[in-house]
Amino acid sequence: MILVNTDYITGKELEMLGLVKGSTIQSKNIGRDITQGFKTLVGGELKAYNEMMNDARALATKRMVEEAEGIGADAVVNIRYASSAIMQGAAEVIAYGTAVKFR
Repeated sequence: MILVNTDYITGKELEMLGLVKGSTIQSKNIGRDITQGFKTLVGGELKAYNEMMNDARALATKRMVEEAEGIGADAVVNIRYASSAIMQGAAEVIAYGTAVKFR
């Protein structure tokens, strides 16, 4: 499966199959939440949240690819990511793009 954030793949003629997406909502446990809260007092990278968001993007991408494979796609073009806070310490991440088949 080819994944790109452009609306084309060089050398390929594409047939559009439609929108595909994958999402997840992730949160950290209360212990991590408290330690990351203390970190905001002194500043610096919130590594636990960074890790959480990386994992969330990977899972959302995996789910998007599974949806694309389910409709017979060879690639997903014009991939985008979006995130939003659901509640304190929890975030939704969505990956979406256009599933395409090579002609």
